[in-house]
Amino acid sequence: MSNPSRAARLMSGSLRLRPWVPGDLPALLEAYRDPAIQAGSRAPVADEAAAERWLRDQEEGRASGLRHSFAVVDVALGKRPVGNVVLVRPAPDSDKAEVGYWTAAPVRGRGIAPQALEALTGWAFTAFAADGLVTLELLHRADNEASCRVAEKAGYGFAEMLPAHVRWPRGGHRHERRAA
Repeated sequence: MSNPSRAARLMSGSLRLRPWVPGDLPALLEAYRDPAIQAGSRAPVADEAAAERWLRDQEEGRASGLRHSFAVVDVALGKRPVGNVVLVRPAPDSDKAEVGYWTAAPVRGRGIAPQALEALTGWAFTAFAADGLVTLELLHRADNEASCRVAEKAGYGFAEMLPAHVRWPRGGHRHERRAA
């Protein structure tokens, strides 16, 4: 299996999706001060040490070929990341993968999340077609209506309710998109 995200740079309109770099640490810390990002995160970033660890984890994920995380930069707004999109594969030959995203609070409502998710989706289905990837899943808390809207705008149909658990006491939603 090759690692297509090693040097991947994706573009969609004014959005540029690129690998996270150490210089992104201030933008990452700022974004994670937002309670909404903290609530949806599986790996919260509370301080500089955690942010450095998060950045290392993204690089290690890229190197393994199983986690492809991209900083989302809207060049119309500057050079700092305003969001994140990620593809997580459970195994190199899995036919399914999970996608996730977050958008910094100051830029929410501008269509950045669905546009970035659409770019990631197209890239994933192309980059991993030979590996058998045919389904992408997006999971979110059931009470996160904004994530439902993002999923729908990016072509991810509602698939099922997920049971409540410690992280999501009200349960969750699973959205799904299949390769064309």
